[in-house]
Formats: sequence, C-alpha cells, structure tokens
Amino acid sequence: MIRMTEPSKIVSQNVPDHQPAAGGIAARARASVGPKYLSGLNPEQREAVETLDGPVLVLAGAGTGKTRVLTTRIAHILSQGRARPSEILSVTFTNKAAREMKHRLGQMLGHAVEGMPWLGTFHSIGGRILRSHAELAQLKSNFTVLDVDDQVRLLKQLLQAENIDDKRWPARMLAGLIDGWKNRGLTPSQVPSGEAAVFANGKGGKLYTSYQERLKILNAADFGDLLLEDIRIFREHPDILRQYQQRFKYILVDEYQDTNVAQYLWLRLLSQAPSSIASPRLRGEADVRSTAGEGDSPSTALVETAPHPDPLSASEARRDPVKDGEREKTHVKNICCVGDDDQSIYGWRGAEVDNILRFDHDFPGAKVIRLERNYRSTGHILAAASHLIAHNEGRLGKTLRTEDQDGEKVTVTGSWDSEEEARGIGEEIEQIQRQGDKLNEIAILVRASYQMREFEDRFVTLGLPYRVIGGPRFYERAEIRDALAYLRVINSPADDLAFERIVNTPKRGLGDATVQMLHDHARKRRIPLFESARAVVETDELKPKARGSLRALVAQFDRWRAQREVTAHTDLAQIVLDESGYTEMWQKDRSADAAGRLENLKELVRSMEEFENLQGFLEHISLVMDRDSGAEDDAVSLMTLHSAKGLEFDNVFLPGWEEGLFPSQRTLDEQGRAGLEEERRLGHVGLTRARRRAKIYFATNRRIHGTWSTTIPSRFLDELPAANVEITESKGGSAWGGTGGYGASRFDDMEAFGSSYTTPGWQRAQANRSQANRNRGGGRNGGGGLEEEASSFSSSSSSPDFGSFSSRRRGPMTIEGELVAKSTGTTSEFSLSDRVFHQKFGYGRVTRIDGNKLTIAFDKAGEKKVVDSFVQRA
Repeated sequence: MIRMTEPSKIVSQNVPDHQPAAGGIAARARASVGPKYLSGLNPEQREAVETLDGPVLVLAGAGTGKTRVLTTRIAHILSQGRARPSEILSVTFTNKAAREMKHRLGQMLGHAVEGMPWLGTFHSIGGRILRSHAELAQLKSNFTVLDVDDQVRLLKQLLQAENIDDKRWPARMLAGLIDGWKNRGLTPSQVPSGEAAVFANGKGGKLYTSYQERLKILNAADFGDLLLEDIRIFREHPDILRQYQQRFKYILVDEYQDTNVAQYLWLRLLSQAPSSIASPRLRGEADVRSTAGEGDSPSTALVETAPHPDPLSASEARRDPVKDGEREKTHVKNICCVGDDDQSIYGWRGAEVDNILRFDHDFPGAKVIRLERNYRSTGHILAAASHLIAHNEGRLGKTLRTEDQDGEKVTVTGSWDSEEEARGIGEEIEQIQRQGDKLNEIAILVRASYQMREFEDRFVTLGLPYRVIGGPRFYERAEIRDALAYLRVINSPADDLAFERIVNTPKRGLGDATVQMLHDHARKRRIPLFESARAVVETDELKPKARGSLRALVAQFDRWRAQREVTAHTDLAQIVLDESGYTEMWQKDRSADAAGRLENLKELVRSMEEFENLQGFLEHISLVMDRDSGAEDDAVSLMTLHSAKGLEFDNVFLPGWEEGLFPSQRTLDEQGRAGLEEERRLGHVGLTRARRRAKIYFATNRRIHGTWSTTIPSRFLDELPAANVEITESKGGSAWGGTGGYGASRFDDMEAFGSSYTTPGWQRAQANRSQANRNRGGGRNGGGGLEEEASSFSSSSSSPDFGSFSSRRRGPMTIEGELVAKSTGTTSEFSLSDRVFHQKFGYGRVTRIDGNKLTIAFDKAGEKKVVDSFVQRA
C-alpha cells in the first residue's frame, strides 16, 4: 500500500538547478530544434555566440567569419530575450559596417530590425549622447559638427589673433596636433608641456584652449569632441554615467584592435556595472585618493591626469588571459570585443594595439575565444602569413588554418627596376585574364601611393581597365592636376582652364574678383585668359599688390616658355615647380598627407623621362585622363595596403617588398620596433587578402626621393616559410635583352594569338616591328634592343624565351622610326671618371665602360647605360 504525504507536510528542500549534460539526449534534442541562425557555425564561432555572460574577447583572424559571429551574437541575445534592442550598444568603425549588420540581422530574424538606436559608429553614438547633455558641455543641442576645412579656417583666425606666422606654423599642422591630443583623450590642461612646445614656440597648449573656447561661442564641436566631451561629462556627472550603464545590458565592439585611447576610455566607463557613483579608475590614471587635494572632488582629480595606456611587455602580451582569472574581480557587465591583434595597422592615426593586448587586465576573468579556421585563403597562403606574423613579439597568438586544399604556393619575383616590375605584373594579369578569371578578382596592393603611377601607365598602354580604391587615380590627384596645369599653360598659352586653375595656386593674392576681371576683359577682346592677364597688368584696373603678383606670374611663364627650347622637359618641370613656389607650399604644409603629395610630384617628374618632349608627355596624359572609369564593370583594383583591409580577391599582387619601402624607413625611424611590428602586420594583412594566389615582387633598382637607388629585398621575405614559397622569374624581361633592353617582347608573336589591341603602345610596337623587318630585308626581329651574343643561359629552343636572353641575335631597336645606335664592340674614346653631357639626362660622370657602352652616374637622372655616340665631353 502506497502512502501519500500531504502537501502541507512535505519538508522543504533545496533542489539544484538542472542543466542538460553536454552531449546528452536533452542537449542534442534541444540543438536539433535550435534557431536556424546557429546552423553552419563551427564550434568556436558557436561558443563566441552563446557565451553571453561576462567579458568576452573574440580573437578573429583574417577570413574567420567575425562579422557573422558579431551579428549572430546580437540575434541570439534578442531571440533569447536577454535584452531588448534598445538595451544593446553595438559599436562599429564605419556607417557601412553598421548598415550591413542591421541588414544581416533582418535576414537572420526574418524581419526588419527596428528599435536599435545604439547600433552605429563611435562618433555617431557619441554625438547622440552629447546632444542629450549638450548644456553640460556649454553647448546647445543643435550644435554644429565642424569638418576639417572649417577647423582649419577657425584655427587660422586664432593664429592671426596671436600674430603667429601661419606660413611657418600652418593651421593644418595645429589641427593635426589637436586631433591627436583628442584621440588620446587629452583636454587642454592635460597636454604635456613638451608636446605643446612643438608648435609656435610653446603656444600650442594656449591655442588649444582658445580653440575650445571659440567652439563653445560658435555652438560647435569637432569630431574629437564627440567622444572627449562625453568622457568629461561621464566623469564629472556620475549619475548620468550610471544611467547609461544601467541602460546597456550588452556592449559589443567591432575591430577592437583599431580603437584609440579616447575610444578606449569611453568604452571602459560605459562597460563598468553601476555599482558605485564614482567612475572607475582607468589604467594610466593616478589613484583618486593620492591625487585629489582638499576640496577637490574625485572626478576632478581624474580629469587632471592624462590617460596614457601603459605599455605591455612581450611576455605579458603572449600570456593566455584565460589562465589569469585569479586577479581581483571588478564589477563589469556583458561586453564582447571582436578584433585581431595581427591586423592592427592604423597606429599612425592613433590606434593602440595595447587596447586588445590588455583586455584581460582591463576585464579580469575575461573569456578569450580564438577563431582560427579560415574560410578565405588556401593552405600555402595561410602558412606564409602565419609564419610571417609569428615573428612579432607583441601579440596574443593564434594560428590560422584551413580545411581547403593547399593551392598554389606564394610566389616571390625579383625585377631589375620598377618599370620591369609593372611590365611583369601586367603580363601576369593578362595571362590570368586569358585563363578566364575576372579582372574584378585581381588586386595590386602597394605600400605607398606613388607606386601606383607605374601601374596606371602600364595598364593604359595594355588597355587593361583598372580602378583606384581609397583615392583618386594618380593623374587625378589635386597636386598632379596643379602641376600639369602649369605645364599645359607653358605648352599652350590659350589653355584658359589650366591658367585659371593655378593663377592663385599657391596663394598670390589673386582672388575671385581678379579672375572675373580677367574673364571680362578676355571676352570683350576675344583673347585667351593669359593674354588678358598680360594686357591688364599694364593698366591701373588692379590694385598694386595684385597687379604686381600677376605681372610676376606672366613674366615667369614667358621665361619658362623660352627655357623650353633649350632645357630638357624633365628639368623644366622641376624648375617650374620650384620657381612657382608650388613645391615650397607643400613643404611648409604640416598635414599628414603633405609628404605623400611631395613624393607624387617627384614621381610625376620622373614619369616624364619616358617621353621625347613636353608635347608628347601631355598627349599621353590626355589619353590617360580620357578613360571613363565609371563605365568599366570589370577592372583591376589598385590600392594601398591600408585601404585593402576588409577586402578579398582571388589574385593579389604585392609589389615593392624592399627595405626602406616595405618596411617603411620613415616608420622604422619614428617608431622603432613598434613600427617594425606594425609593418609586419601590414604584410600579414596583404597576404590574407588573397583567396587563391598571392604574388610578391621586389625591384633591384627603384627611384626614391627622386634618385635611383639600388635596393635590398625586404627582411620580410626571409621570414616566409620556404616550404610554402616558390621563386619565379619576372615576365617583364631582364637587362640588355629584348624590347627596350628588357627581354623578348610580347608583341613578337602577335599573330600567334591574334590580339586586336588598339592602344597607342600596341600600334607603335607593330609599326616598329614592321620597320625593323624592312631594315633587315624581311628578317624576323626579336624585339630590338642592344645586340647581344648568344648566352650560355639561352634556350636552344626556337620558340621565344620570355624573361631571358634570346638565343637569336637581334637587330637594332627603333623608336618612332629613329634608329638607335647599336654596340659595335669598338673601344670607346671616353675614360673612367670623364665628365660628360647627355641631351636628355644632363651632366654626369662615367663609372664603367663596356666597349662603346657607358655606365654614367648622372647628377639628376641617376645611373644610366648609354651608347657613347649619344654623349659629349662636358
């Protein structure tokens, strides 16, 4: 007989909470009916999505699906009812990334995502918070956010008020300094005196203070204020900080390795649980009890201390944060940061890689989840990238792997110079295209923007469509257009558009009113604008200062036009840039991009050497500029390594892997070992953009700062694993053979594949080839160049051996119908160290003699090989 106990008499006992055992029937059954958005995730990705409690750091390597993890985590939080959309703070770096996350969330949840007001960029969310509490920052809620141009104009006014020479101390330089201070979370009172002293003899700090005061008067803020003012409000008003801490149940951050100090401080304040009124003490700040004086509030003491992150040692960076959970725990909420310390490449704009390396210090007990399975690249590419980045000491450590095939090895190719490098890459791209690959799946990633010019010119010659990502094409850049405008006016005084562009560039005191007067006079007389200027300066219609400036400009153009007849066009271009003051304008400009603009101007002058005269060069430019970039759907992508982050292509070319260029000598000089490690991370980013093929190039000779230099292959090449790398020969040719002295021409057997090129380069090559055949009585020309005896390295095959010396003797090369002198084997009349003059390259000194071929170190053109009949004694 079963006796039942009355419910009222049952003894109360504590029953433990039940959780299904891992791998058990209940767990497997629940997984089978789980939400669809979890399907397809690998174990590490799923762990990152389902770990919802406490601080989490997701170390997501390149191509491991971090965006999917981040959006799926938000979807999981919402579907599990852990928070409402308005209780999730999700921060990205770009508006595009924020829109993409919302779109993906809508697809996952089956409906449009509404009510997520706190999903956006740092500055958009910071601006929203600041508008809600504008009065605490001495602003009104409708304050204006100034762009860079407005900032510079305002700073110019302040410099004039302080009687500071804005040519010696440019406003743009001060704007850059202030932006850097704000990125580090520094208010005017926190700027170290040593840093303030670098501008205007110690007036930098005072000008920063005046700038901030002026912004309040104008009811305006700049982008740095959108976070800096938030931080100040949070510290000085703990009750407001507590409101936001209570509002946000979950915080998610994308690209955490790219955060700067101000973004870090903003996140740290919001990520603390609202357990006390006082704001938490952040790293780099002094203890409140030791710094606050009598009568000072704790928050005031915090404001007076500069929030500089403490540097990490290499051993600390490599320590596994998961095993370091025994430190004293602080109150932290559910924050998840996704990033990759191996892809932190923006240190030059304030990003602090230490932010991600110290995550376990800032959030004790944090769980670190590594996403190492790559879904993008083949095995050889991943092995090369992982082996390269393993040489960095300041990293948390992870190894990318793939379940895909090994694929093709990473290739390393050396070339004689940058021109051959561009030719070789152009040949490879054409070969890939013939195999059926789309040009959209091909990218060239350069370290410096001036490298692009060689490739742009080559692609125009080949008829290959291309696009420049992250900036204008080389000849569309403002400084290049300005320089070309000067040359166009010299070539054609009636070019009104060019003259109008540079009449007041650099500043000459010739404003819009002066230009309008010139236009009116030109229309009445029906003469060009330049002739109008010549006539107007002889009258009293202009004020004396403007008249003097315009008269001097007209005289300069007259002098340059006369020099054109007796001066090499390359020298003339350099003279124009110097005498006009245009080079000096950029030398005095202290903005971040000024150095790059000066490099581009030097590259422009160098590019002119390939042309006979100024007229021919300008005709070439008109062909380049005539291309309609918007009409090309399928095109090669050309960009810097910094612009390539987040993108991926089937085929990636990485030119310029040489010491001084990559790694950048400037970065090494300014940042030392930290700079070297960032350059290595940049190489890692470049390699991991490739899905199927990664091809590295380096040149033995490259023009740097206007001078030809012999370069050393990058140290990064020796850090690649030999088992995953293949050494190949350049398809661009080799020295003293073939067309232009660089190997057999691809035009030699044009009939074999029936190409229908119609570019000027192809037409000239065909004409030259036909002329050479006629000169030899119809014999086959191997492409021209200086005649060479058959080399022991030559192939015995009758087929052309591209990229090596031909086994056949070649006739002399013809350029535009003019026969180029060939080596006759006779002894030269010149001796070593003789001073000589060349019509195109100028003055130089003989350094080597080979028959009648001379190697000459020219004063301006660098080292060149020429035939002695083209030079004369100086």
